[in-house]
Amino acid sequence: VPLDSEFYNERPPIEERCYETIIKRGALIRIKAPRQMGKSSLMLRILNQTVEQGCRAVLLNLQASGGRVLSNLDSFLYWFCARITRKLNLPNKLDEYWQGPMGGNDKCTDYFEYYLLESISSPLVLWLDEVDELILHREIARDFFGLLRAWHEESKINPIWQNLRIVITHSKDVYIPLNSNQSPFNVGVPIDLPPLAHTQVADLIQRHGLEWSDAEVEQ
Repeated sequence: VPLDSEFYNERPPIEERCYETIIKRGALIRIKAPRQMGKSSLMLRILNQTVEQGCRAVLLNLQASGGRVLSNLDSFLYWFCARITRKLNLPNKLDEYWQGPMGGNDKCTDYFEYYLLESISSPLVLWLDEVDELILHREIARDFFGLLRAWHEESKINPIWQNLRIVITHSKDVYIPLNSNQSPFNVGVPIDLPPLAHTQVADLIQRHGLEWSDAEVEQ
């Protein structure tokens, strides 16, 4: 729901925890909930908080990547970098970095470290929505998720990577075999959105101007 909507129902202390986390250097937040449970609405509010703090923010919905992009890791990472470059309104310099014998992860890392993060004067908040899409492409997912974990670890020692904050949203548990030291799903701050409580549902119904019985509210 929009930022100014009267129908957004907070789930304390989740919002405050996200606001406090995302302004930290090298932050990583993982938001998990079934579809239509409010992930996008929460994400919008965290996004607004980061913009007010002077960050640049890029939202990337991985469902928009399409089948051809997901044919192999190299094409996915090229699309990934190209979309972020476009959203930051920067010149595309991928051809300069996408050469030589290095693998896609190294090219993508260099593009971020030596171009994207150097080109903006403020922290970059990268929002990866619907990462479930990658679960269907295990080879890509394994390398890409390992890349996110490597960036998060690099932020602990490298100041340039401290300017990158990552938010991941997904609907399902990630059942891809990943080394515990290469997974982004066991680091950072996990947020599991719970269902609305009975009192919250009743309050929401009242805001909509409806009259429901307790039995209807419970259902």
